[in-house]
Amino acid sequence: WLVIDRKVYDVSKFAKRHPGGSRVISHYAGQDATDAFIAFHNDKSLVKKYLKSLLIGELAPDQPSFESNKKQSLLEDFRELRCTIEKMGLLRPNYIFFFLIFLHFLVLDAASWLIVWYFGISLVPFLVGIVFFTVAQIQMGWFQHDLGHCSVFRKPQWNRLLQIVVITVLKGAPASWWNHLHNQHHAKPNCFRKDPDLNMHPLLFSLGKPLSVEVSMEMPGEAKVLLTESYRVRVSDLPLAHYDVFSFFSLEKRRRNSCLTIISINISSVTVYILLCNQEEKVVGKH
Repeated sequence: WLVIDRKVYDVSKFAKRHPGGSRVISHYAGQDATDAFIAFHNDKSLVKKYLKSLLIGELAPDQPSFESNKKQSLLEDFRELRCTIEKMGLLRPNYIFFFLIFLHFLVLDAASWLIVWYFGISLVPFLVGIVFFTVAQIQMGWFQHDLGHCSVFRKPQWNRLLQIVVITVLKGAPASWWNHLHNQHHAKPNCFRKDPDLNMHPLLFSLGKPLSVEVSMEMPGEAKVLLTESYRVRVSDLPLAHYDVFSFFSLEKRRRNSCLTIISINISSVTVYILLCNQEEKVVGKH
């Protein structure tokens, strides 16, 4: 059960069919989800039609619609700020800006390969190609981030389609994996055990003394590593973390098409690299 605008909804069965994933909605079980509901749904009138069948009651008049660990004054200030931002039109996208972002990282990505192909893999062209390729990949990451938030186009389908092109085809990562984690992050930002950005152990970092101690106490045997009072880190699995996470998610969620896409992209990248090396060997042989 969760609360939206003082109305109580039973989402036990609906959670499995929730477009944003079951974890996002289950993170608010027994809590007020009003602000998260507003933030995640652009077309609220459409979504509220689905909520009617889930309605089971309302909060009692004397019961507050916010959690005991939240200040009512801060909550009211936040909601007032959100309304002001919406009225000012600050959430409306600039299509020219996004078009130029999309165009410039495509140009950089193509230029990175063309430089190496034309000038060979000597030091200077290779370094210039790396710089162009790196900048393009970083810009792709942020562009797909905005697409994942459905904040570029009005229709969510257009955002999802272009996000798949950018993150899956151009970057080699499944869009569904990113959305699965990032939706949870924004549903419960900085909440341990709910925000995946904090649940990176045992692969990466856990910041803060309380979190470090709690994580290290849970980890068995030699996996416990508590370096200082301020941070804990385990890096033994870092080299394979990238592929392990993608593969685990894709197989666990039965998204084998994501796995096949990632594999094909990596094969094509290796093939291009081999062709470039062979071309360089031919050039050197002629000289």
